[in-house]
Amino acid sequence: MRDHSGMERFRDRREGGRLLAARLTAFRAAPATIVLGLPRGGVVPAAEIARALDLPLDVLISRKLRAPSNPELAIGAVAEGGEAYVFEETREATGASAAYLAEETSAQQIEIARRRQMFRGGAALALPPKATVILVDDGIATGSTVIAAIHALRHQGVGRIVLATPVAPPDTAERLGSMVDEMVVLRTPEPFWAVGRFYEDFEQVSDDEVRELLAASRRPAPSPAKPLHGAGGKP
Repeated sequence: MRDHSGMERFRDRREGGRLLAARLTAFRAAPATIVLGLPRGGVVPAAEIARALDLPLDVLISRKLRAPSNPELAIGAVAEGGEAYVFEETREATGASAAYLAEETSAQQIEIARRRQMFRGGAALALPPKATVILVDDGIATGSTVIAAIHALRHQGVGRIVLATPVAPPDTAERLGSMVDEMVVLRTPEPFWAVGRFYEDFEQVSDDEVRELLAASRRPAPSPAKPLHGAGGKP
């Protein structure tokens, strides 16, 4: 569907994930390959990709570092298993001191630990040796949490990172594309404004929904039904 400006929008995050999966079929059932969604919103398209490609699903928890006078503005980010990544120009422009940055990083690491307990029972992210990681978000604006996630994955020695997202601004897509081995982005509109503008349904994803998606991905597939035979038929 298109809005009043003529811009085509995704129906919801699930549709975004299905469209991404169609571009990632080379990874179907690939060994040592895992799909990681960035909670919360990125887990929904990640689950669609994992289901379509018959791959395991998990989360990589990454949190933005908030500017001191504007919590919506990211001055950087920190992800589980990695160190804080800071946009130095933004940090300086917002007057974030070293003490503030240390305090904010600590607060976000506490939140990461809380979510890790909630989503993974407190366990650290386990990846196959030299894994291929398909890292998924529902949309990327500045890219701070994605950059922190990429750094964390590199620190863990993954073999290949494929970044997949339905939508990102052109400059962000170009910058992130240079940091990963492969990037799949469906749309790079200009002007960008906000991720939610490119979805018809962009309701906030709850922790419970993330837990259910992860639990569903871990359930064994149902056994195929045995054929029924009529009376007197041979098995």
